Amino acid sequence: MKKHITSWLAAAVVTMTAMAGCADKSYYELKYPTNASTEPLPEGLPDVGNIHTYKAPLYWSVYEYMITNQWAQKNAIMGMDEWVELLDWFKENLLPYGYDMVCTDGAGATAVDDGGVYTTRRFDWYEGTDFRKLVELAHERGIKVGIYDNPLWMPMRGVTDDMLVPGTQYTLGSLKYDEDIDKVYYPNVNDDWWFTWYIPSHPGCRELIDGFFKHYHDMGVDMIRMDFLSWFEDGWSRVEHDYCSRGYGRANYARWLGWCAESAKKYGIFLSLVMPNMYNDAELESRYGHMARIVSDTHIGTWKHTSGGEMGCVWKNWPSALNMFDGFTYWSHLTGKDKLILDGDFTRLNTYANDDEKEFTISIQLLAGGPIAVADRPSTIGDNLRFYQNREMLALNADRFVGKPMDDRLLSPGSNIWHGAMSDGSYIIGFFNREEEPKSFSLKFSQLGLEGEYKVRDLWRHTDEGTATELKPTVPAHGCKIVKLTK
Repeated sequence: MKKHITSWLAAAVVTMTAMAGCADKSYYELKYPTNASTEPLPEGLPDVGNIHTYKAPLYWSVYEYMITNQWAQKNAIMGMDEWVELLDWFKENLLPYGYDMVCTDGAGATAVDDGGVYTTRRFDWYEGTDFRKLVELAHERGIKVGIYDNPLWMPMRGVTDDMLVPGTQYTLGSLKYDEDIDKVYYPNVNDDWWFTWYIPSHPGCRELIDGFFKHYHDMGVDMIRMDFLSWFEDGWSRVEHDYCSRGYGRANYARWLGWCAESAKKYGIFLSLVMPNMYNDAELESRYGHMARIVSDTHIGTWKHTSGGEMGCVWKNWPSALNMFDGFTYWSHLTGKDKLILDGDFTRLNTYANDDEKEFTISIQLLAGGPIAVADRPSTIGDNLRFYQNREMLALNADRFVGKPMDDRLLSPGSNIWHGAMSDGSYIIGFFNREEEPKSFSLKFSQLGLEGEYKVRDLWRHTDEGTATELKPTVPAHGCKIVKLTK
């Protein structure tokens, strides 16, 4: 059970009322189409030890380019000339501030160009992104690369069923769904129109997964962003409101994640889990992933993605929250310096209404110990670089800071105050106003176990505010105040 620092009856009533309202929303209604959450785990899962040795990544994602071009029915895959321009811009404007990686995403088709069995390129109408060339260009500029891919997806071009899994006598075709031997939740659903899944219970799949991570390690890739976990596990999507795969079950899901974690550790690759159900308090995701998404896709961005979308609602399968603040709050008990990193998805600051919303969006991700994944492009970012370049805020990420809310019940007063200690003994406090009007806060440092006077510094205003034993800030609508306390 989750524990709370404080217990406010009024807040609990508000939270229960909000949760009741959530259950009535038919588009996002809670559904248990399978028994995936209660299915027993298979024996022999890998023991990978404590893999949580990474800080949250700071990086740039092609997501905004991809999704806006998809909406406009344009080519959604960046070509190599565009990547060169982006990498030069990244090197000048983000690399000096601690952002050190760029990452691809999932539009278009996958292709194998080298005679092997693993993806080397994504393309749409044109040549698209050559992964090896991207890594080469990025490394020339001192930039790492993350790749959006999944070892259970059969590439769309360049492979055939009779090709062998490297190092084995098993064919790729033998790893695909077989109605005579595979128990699935929805055998009548044909999911090959979207993905052709390899099945972990089939001989050769563990070797295929290991070869996948070796392929990207040898290429020089530092992160794999692995998507559509919930679709594979239980086959039903609340967002799509439809069956999206056959539903291959929790045992197969556990094998998949376990073998990925085993190989990711072996080859030194950061593993980002996307669209996980997080069943049973994220027992598998916490054990086998470095980072897991806790909110629905960014899509149009805006305040809706940060805080406004179905505020105060959570669900028991993907997506557990429709805004990142609720996701960070609800799952905050899982996190810590050597624990799972919570991922609030991509940030599109050009979609926000004002500076207050932009500071809030950056702040909650950093105080929750999450990544910052810049998705704004050079052509859309406008004057928003300054929010990504706040060195005093980015110091939290460099320190592997992970804060907690005073109360992790959604919509409680304490959920709007986040706090935690830096490794040098200084203390961070964040006041977040999710409301439509200015809000006054009152906090005695002793409520956080801090005794005596502290020097107070505002990390967004870059100003020292003297010494204090308590704070009573008034925070603007959709705004925040982030302070650093030092003795």
